[in-house]
Amino acid sequence: MLVMELRCQVVMLLIMFLSYHVVDASKNLCDFPAIFNFGDSNSDTGGLSAAFGQAGPPHGESFFHGPAGRYCDGRLVIDFIAQSFGKPYLSAYLDALRSNFSHGANFATAGSTIRPQNTTLHQSGFSPFSLNVQWYQFNDFHHRVQMYRTQKDDEVFKKLMPKTKDFSRALYTFDIGQNDLTAGLFQNLTVDEVRANVPDIVGQFKDVIKSVYDQGGRSFWIHNTGPFGCLPYVMDRQLASAGQLDKYGCVGSFNELAQFFNHRLKETVDQLRKELPKAAITYVDIYSVKYTLITQATRYGFMHPLRACCGHGGKYNYNIHVGCGGKVKVNGKDILVAKSCDDPTVMINWDGVHYTQAANKWIFDQIVNGSFSDPPLPLGLACYKH
Repeated sequence: MLVMELRCQVVMLLIMFLSYHVVDASKNLCDFPAIFNFGDSNSDTGGLSAAFGQAGPPHGESFFHGPAGRYCDGRLVIDFIAQSFGKPYLSAYLDALRSNFSHGANFATAGSTIRPQNTTLHQSGFSPFSLNVQWYQFNDFHHRVQMYRTQKDDEVFKKLMPKTKDFSRALYTFDIGQNDLTAGLFQNLTVDEVRANVPDIVGQFKDVIKSVYDQGGRSFWIHNTGPFGCLPYVMDRQLASAGQLDKYGCVGSFNELAQFFNHRLKETVDQLRKELPKAAITYVDIYSVKYTLITQATRYGFMHPLRACCGHGGKYNYNIHVGCGGKVKVNGKDILVAKSCDDPTVMINWDGVHYTQAANKWIFDQIVNGSFSDPPLPLGLACYKH
């Protein structure tokens, strides 16, 4: 008992220290040599663009000053995570041009789901690079790096690849699951029918985590899913009647579905901690952070929380047929109609689906110190077991 009490006191002291020195702690306490990310558009730094064509302007305008593979006006939460450890932004695994994987790789693609979808990207908008495919890519990447590291005749290649030992010391980040829920709803399944699929969805997620663990992964940072019932692309598709909107204007039943998914995901994480004794697994309540931002937008310097910055027409400035940067023909000429708003820094939603750089930075600032984590350890201590 005395040992456990002392251990808890040490952890609490570290938490208190990091609340004041979180950036330095991120760099020094957990010395992650690499980050490997899996997910959907919330953390895609160029995967879908490399596979199916670049997300065009005005994406990237607020930071990269042009398209940068992100469905955002600038940086994503994963970019701020990498930056907090002094790492360059993660290169997409699928991007062959100017990619440097010495500090990790990003397997996420926009539109990805945990469970494979039986549709094409063109038919449904969901990526063929589901989580199991991302795992296959990581597995192949890992084995090929091990193989090429034994060859002494390619020093340039070695500079662009992580060291073999980095895979066991790396941080593994996950942000995926929302599209599994919306995919079912877009296929006209009821909320209850989608809910019935959740155990299988989180079961497949669990299998991938165990597979990464079997490859030597030990530090996991797992985001739950956000309040997708507050996103313009969901509300605009009229999947719910006005009577289902809550007092903030969000589709309450959809947010309840997200919370149900998160509850089962949390249970799965608890099971994984028992089954993977050497793993340090952090569960991050992204839902609460995003819902707070959306429902208390003005308090935090934002406005129009349910309206897209870059879009065209309608209550939510969103049109499924004319996406961000979209054009329409007027008298035979293509006219840009889905433009960026005047000031993305005060907007939460970028294009009806994704968050702005300003919102992503605000979200990162809330989660980095461990306030929304289980166990309540900062990002800089994500290598420590609780």
